[in-house]
Amino acid sequence: MNTTAPRKPDGGRPTGRQRRGRGGAHRVSAAPYLFLTPAVVLFTLFTAVPVGYTVYLSLRKIKVSGLGLGKGSRQEVFVGLDNYVAAIGDAELWAGWLRVLGYGTLVLVVMLGLALLFALLLDSAHVRLARFSRIAIFLPYAVPGVVATLLWGFLYLPSLSPITKVIEIDLLGSGTVVFSMANVAIWGGVGFNMLVLYTTLRAVPRSYYEAARIDGASELQIALRIKIPILTPAIILTTVFSIIATIQVFTEPTALRPLTNTISSTWSPLMKVYRDAFVTGDLYSAAATSIVIAGVSLILSFGFLRVVRNRAFGEG
Repeated sequence: MNTTAPRKPDGGRPTGRQRRGRGGAHRVSAAPYLFLTPAVVLFTLFTAVPVGYTVYLSLRKIKVSGLGLGKGSRQEVFVGLDNYVAAIGDAELWAGWLRVLGYGTLVLVVMLGLALLFALLLDSAHVRLARFSRIAIFLPYAVPGVVATLLWGFLYLPSLSPITKVIEIDLLGSGTVVFSMANVAIWGGVGFNMLVLYTTLRAVPRSYYEAARIDGASELQIALRIKIPILTPAIILTTVFSIIATIQVFTEPTALRPLTNTISSTWSPLMKVYRDAFVTGDLYSAAATSIVIAGVSLILSFGFLRVVRNRAFGEG
């Protein structure tokens, strides 16, 4: 009996179908990069390049020769970290950080607390008009920040506001303006965070809650012992986003500033960047300050995540 294996056609060379298969594999492996190309290009043009140019400006400064008149009297020179040293040692910037710290603490606690409360109420088994309530709570988030601030600003004006006539308190005074700004941020931010938490709850199987009710658990016990632990990752996510947004507060104080004398042009760090860049014309100092603000945002965000992770592992 002939046990010799049959020879492959063409002396063992791969067939046309095999060659096409190999070529197809190469095309498939290149497909993800083709899909990623638009995102990479957009990221490079609108994020990496602007950040790189900001870093470049932060390391330079205009040097004035003589009286600053005539051609060549003003030259851009490399100054290293001098702009960063000046930014870190700026008393106005640190005063802005302290104001933002108080403002952010108030906003984070109240906004995320209300968002969690509304999400739990809307996910309750006995809630009525859930669809209308979701829309009503989320609707303020759809209002642009400048428009929302101006709407509330006119409600704060003593000469126009029906609120001040009832409570007889100047809502734009030096002791209350922080609470007035925080109210605008809370009014606009609760809906978004509520929607994130509520969507997470809706993804949980209803059988978990039914089993707890069969065991005799009340709605409050279900919320505290089942829903909130499940919501922990979503709460962490919304907290990180809220920290970043609070550090970068700009719209509320800027829009309310023409209505009162209690908000300075450097009330928040970003307002100082705007003043340095577009009022005094010092782009180099503004660039260094903006890099410092970005660094603080990263430190606080990653620091919060580190603390949460350590606590989670410690409890585990």
